[in-house]
Amino acid sequence: MRRRLPGLFAGAKAAGRAAFIPFLEVGDPDLDTTGRLCHAVAGAGADLIELGVPFSDPIADGPTIQRASERALKAGGGLRATLELVTRLRRQKLATPLLLFTYMNPILAMGEVEFAHRASEAGADAVLVTDLPPEEGRPLATLLKSARLDPVFLLAPTSTDARLRRAAALSRGFVYLVSRAGVTGARAALPPELPELVARVRRRVTRLPVAVGFGISTPEQVREAALLADGVVVGSALVATVEKACAEGRDPVPAAADLVRTLAAAAVR
Repeated sequence: MRRRLPGLFAGAKAAGRAAFIPFLEVGDPDLDTTGRLCHAVAGAGADLIELGVPFSDPIADGPTIQRASERALKAGGGLRATLELVTRLRRQKLATPLLLFTYMNPILAMGEVEFAHRASEAGADAVLVTDLPPEEGRPLATLLKSARLDPVFLLAPTSTDARLRRAAALSRGFVYLVSRAGVTGARAALPPELPELVARVRRRVTRLPVAVGFGISTPEQVREAALLADGVVVGSALVATVEKACAEGRDPVPAAADLVRTLAAAAVR
């Protein structure tokens, strides 16, 4: 499998923009709809799609994605279903890179070796394990790289310089910078200290693109983040759009595609 992430960020930079990265919870509201959502957001401007693996204790996520995870688990979502979805998407010729956004417990339950093999065979490009600190991440990162998967580690405002360097050394493809301390969820504004935070990360992460996520939900916030980072991640706003459409008895795919189209257009430099 050819690695897609290096070309993704290089292409976005050449086009004068940041890569736009939407998040979808796999199985919310059901697996078939998630598949249609993936195709729709890819067509609307997604450069990379984060696929959230439903988990019963999503400690990094705020209320919006927690609710989505609960709905997805009830609909039959989980790690195995996520890998089956990735396989189906690749068979349907979806070329957009896919990142698995998961927790460590589902990987351990499947077995790390089996997970790496199955994720690679399915056609995933990268893996981000939200509760795996870089101090404990080398064995899995090595295993993922051997399977031609890019391990991506989280950085936060509270990360020490030593942790920044350690996460950068283990990551491949890009690093994911959390814009603020706390869980996922839309916010009224980006933190005023974000420019200095990104600058500090760039001084210590010199060989990889930096994507910023958590709390980004509006075109204005996407534009602000795109001026600082190489990629912009939007999760809760998109998940909330899906939730609202379903609650109103509407197909969530058109609404999600419209939101991604608007936000992706704002990721200019």
